[in-house]
Amino acid sequence: MSTAVLTIDLSAVASNWRHLNAQTGVETAAVVKADAYGLGMDRVAPALAEAGARQFFVAVAEEGAELREILGPGPEISIFSGHMDGDAPLIRDADLIPMINSVDQMVRHVEAMPAGKFGVQLDTGMNRLGLEDGEWQALRDIALEQSPTLILSHLACADEPTHEMNLQQLEQFRSMTAGVDAPLSLAATGGLLLGSEFHFDLTRPGIGLYGGLPHVDALPVVTLDIPVIQIRDVAAGETVGYANSWTAKTPARIATISAGYADGLIRAMGPNARLHADETPVPVVGRISMDLIGVDVTALDADPTSLQLIGPHQSVDTIAGFAGTIGYEILTSLGARYKREFLL
Repeated sequence: MSTAVLTIDLSAVASNWRHLNAQTGVETAAVVKADAYGLGMDRVAPALAEAGARQFFVAVAEEGAELREILGPGPEISIFSGHMDGDAPLIRDADLIPMINSVDQMVRHVEAMPAGKFGVQLDTGMNRLGLEDGEWQALRDIALEQSPTLILSHLACADEPTHEMNLQQLEQFRSMTAGVDAPLSLAATGGLLLGSEFHFDLTRPGIGLYGGLPHVDALPVVTLDIPVIQIRDVAAGETVGYANSWTAKTPARIATISAGYADGLIRAMGPNARLHADETPVPVVGRISMDLIGVDVTALDADPTSLQLIGPHQSVDTIAGFAGTIGYEILTSLGARYKREFLL
């Protein structure tokens, strides 16, 4: 079989949620947007619900409707993008909670669903989603009369604990929510780890559930083992891959493995990337192509049948570092061609 195997440890996902939940005295939700960060919402969300999560967050209404089919009635499902034009049937039928981001969204929601549940997202300085202070002040009394389920904001620099922006946004959130009786939420994974003053009534971990930074104590969730298709001897002076980008300085033994940028292995990681054969690291050589990668296995005592890219020796964040990106991008890019195996 030439298909790479992506193993997803659902028990580790559940354990990571319980670990983060234990660090707060408030409710802990679970963010499962982007198909649970690429790992399969249909398998990940039930594992989180079984672990105790009762509130879930997704990016858009379509994801929310899919999640409702998976979880059934009961858990609350909130939508970060709010109430977009055309969303009303999905929100109504799937019992979703839009996080209102603008005056227009508030009007749309009240007109389409006068008694419908909603939350409010505030912009405390990230300038991405949410009501700015002036908009919130104009809308605040009207919104609060309707008993929103949650008032939330999002931290821009929570993965840098000493960044001054964290305290600036904390103070702005406190100022904008002074006197509000509705539940409050400011912290995703990074904010949760900043300490109790950031926790308010609900935290919303995402990447920390899936083994990524800044949750340094997270259990690893993903391993990726890639089969070797062919191994050849390359003489000194010969090249490997497109554009002759790697030239053998000495005789080398090169394995071609069955994965590439079509599988989410970002082309830019090539010059810095390595895989592992058991305990031994082996470097990528040449360019990462659509379906294939060359790896120098000269140092191995025996020819491998597969090589591991993600696992105990290097995390998704290590892999991300090869390409100058972040673990989020690696996880959410992992392709559909992998054979996915789930550990319970």
